[in-house]
Amino acid sequence: QVQLVESGGGLVQPGGTLRLSCAASGIIFSIHDMAWYRQAPGKQRELVAVIARSGSINYADSVKGRFTISRDNAKNTVYLRMDSLKPEDTAVYYCNGDITTPQTKPFGRNYWGQGTQVTVSS
Repeated sequence: QVQLVESGGGLVQPGGTLRLSCAASGIIFSIHDMAWYRQAPGKQRELVAVIARSGSINYADSVKGRFTISRDNAKNTVYLRMDSLKPEDTAVYYCNGDITTPQTKPFGRNYWGQGTQVTVSS
């Protein structure tokens, strides 16, 4: 059974920095796109950043220049470094991965982490 487990959330003051991590575990054949989403209270879940296995990256306009996504393919882990945090970045952040297992290959399946709370407040 594949699992995505996030860590690194918490409370930070405006202008501060947090680094989120998400590790995929289980019997994994390959991981394609990995992404971070977020959902603020009363709002829809939105894409924050996505990184392909090749390393190509896309960011939401609201986080460009402040957030950095990266991944370690050997560790099946994706990171999100968040700088210059703003109160409007407050949300539950979810990790997402397009993962192929021996049972599903050559097709991938979408997996979600349980979410980690990020609160930006003074």
